[in-house]
Amino acid sequence: MTRIFSALYLASMLAITNATAAESAAPKENVFETKPLGIRISIKMVGPYLEPADLQLICLFKHKAGGDTYQGAAAETDKHLGGLLSALRTRGEFVGDVGETFLFSPSKGSIHAKQFMIIGLGDEKDVSLDTLRLVGRIAAREAVRLKAKHVAWAPVIRDEGNSTIAVGDGDRAFTEQMLSAYDTEKRLQGQGLAPKFSIDSVVIEAGPSFFDAAVTQVAQGIDSISAELKKRDSAVYASGMK
Repeated sequence: MTRIFSALYLASMLAITNATAAESAAPKENVFETKPLGIRISIKMVGPYLEPADLQLICLFKHKAGGDTYQGAAAETDKHLGGLLSALRTRGEFVGDVGETFLFSPSKGSIHAKQFMIIGLGDEKDVSLDTLRLVGRIAAREAVRLKAKHVAWAPVIRDEGNSTIAVGDGDRAFTEQMLSAYDTEKRLQGQGLAPKFSIDSVVIEAGPSFFDAAVTQVAQGIDSISAELKKRDSAVYASGMK
């Protein structure tokens, strides 16, 4: 009997150990070593409530009187924040107009990010890649303004029940314009027109179903915008400006 009990005890302890190890294992991540503009960009299989970012960004549609959809990461993030996201929208304190921003510091123990920003997507029926390009520009400028070295972004569009835009395409649009806007910020700094500051890393958060597509599209986006920025540099120097 003692041997049987010991065997069962060891088996149960092993199961607990394995489960703990699985929970603490590093999430899947694909890092782009090209580091355009000195930024370490990665796609990471993690929710916006888990990433220890200086600035965590998510996007939300304009509030619908009939009720907003919260699934997956959107629902979990709202839950970790004590229902703050849904409360702000329901009370009309965050309307969700295109480009509208709302910044707050999460309460201790709620999520891992130091600062949290919501960016409005406007009416759900009007969402497009241009909307996410605007979000990318806002993300770069706000990160520089807030001096956030480690930035994370989760579109959570699918988690709001919308499948209009392919996730990978949206991530690419965001990345291209984020880098383009950041390039302008660095150019202004180089001209002494803005305080010097550099973003170290940007994490694009993606769920398991969309991870591979995000990796492929963001890689293409980085190549595309890198080529475009080289052309921009040539044009600037040709005009005698820096």
